[in-house]
Amino acid sequence: MQIESLLVNELQLGSRLNAAVEHQRRGEFGLLLAMLSADSADMAQFQIDTDLSIDQKLYKKFELPQPQALVDDLSQMCQHNDNAAVFQTQGLCQFHLQQNLTPEAIVIRGKYQDGIAQVLSNTSALIRAKYENNSIQPDIPEDMHFIEQLERQRQISNTMLLTA
Repeated sequence: MQIESLLVNELQLGSRLNAAVEHQRRGEFGLLLAMLSADSADMAQFQIDTDLSIDQKLYKKFELPQPQALVDDLSQMCQHNDNAAVFQTQGLCQFHLQQNLTPEAIVIRGKYQDGIAQVLSNTSALIRAKYENNSIQPDIPEDMHFIEQLERQRQISNTMLLTA
């Protein structure tokens, strides 16, 4: 008989340990206890949420809601909390309840901070693309015959005469 996985702590046994005690099967009870790890660090109470930070553990232990977001980014496609409609339709008390259940961010803005967004709104599309590290390939006209180039220049000059 081969064991599929090693027993480390009592959580892996499920209710088998309880069943062995209830049905007075001392041999099975002794075997199950002997198969458990002797290292106290492997016990179940030390294995809970080992990948979480201390703040996340405390939030989980005391069943606290996550803190209110300070800044919300509108450029992302995620859902944003907006409790204004609740205030307009149901009043201040319902707004306070909704704000405590699903708090909205204190500041809601776009992808960039205010100063940079104001500067970028006053620049050309090429400068904005360079700032965002988007490479813009200029449209290179395909090779034209000389006669086609002359015809296109005539069309441009006629258009300029009409607009002037």
